[in-house]
Amino acid sequence: MEQSAGIFSVFLVSLLLTVRDARALRLREGTVGISIQKTYELTKYLERQLHTLTINYMDYLGPPFDNPDFDPPRLNRTEGIPSATLEVSVWRNLDDQLRLMENLRAYGLLLRCLGDVNRDLASPALRRTFQHFCTSIQGLTISISGLVTSLGYPEPPTLPPPPGARGLVPAPSDFLRKLDHFWLMRELEGWLLRTAKDFNRLKKRLGGLMARLDYRGL
Repeated sequence: MEQSAGIFSVFLVSLLLTVRDARALRLREGTVGISIQKTYELTKYLERQLHTLTINYMDYLGPPFDNPDFDPPRLNRTEGIPSATLEVSVWRNLDDQLRLMENLRAYGLLLRCLGDVNRDLASPALRRTFQHFCTSIQGLTISISGLVTSLGYPEPPTLPPPPGARGLVPAPSDFLRKLDHFWLMRELEGWLLRTAKDFNRLKKRLGGLMARLDYRGL
């Protein structure tokens, strides 16, 4: 009888610990879920902000950049600007940690390039708009970095840019300089779209985990 009571006590303690850990996990995941939603909303806000900024900046650059149908090829000289383009199959097979780290690295490089553009601006009003946008991008990187830690991944290091990618490569002509800036704005648009999709997938995965916990009654 005493042995049975001891076994039952061990089982009860184990069950209580499991329930406690599951509830703690649900609390943590709930907090992370809120952070993911807020980061997603910040990304959508940045998309709208970038749309207006791009229109104003292309007007500032003048013809042919202010033509909505202008679609030049991307030159090899812009390799320092990270591309958001991936095959769908490759993108879907990325794990959550890699997605977050790729976003952090890309926005670090893009911020350096934006700094180069900002220094070239002769318009004080447009410069203020660029600075505000850069501050918002910095806020996005802080949110992503915080999520990396909240999800239990190793704290992201300060990722150095690859050789030759410290901002924009000096252009040999004014037209090529403007073309580099054109591609920077286009890639920014692509990265914000990709980031929104990344966080949408992360939110759905987290929602699946919470559903499984609820199904188990924990």
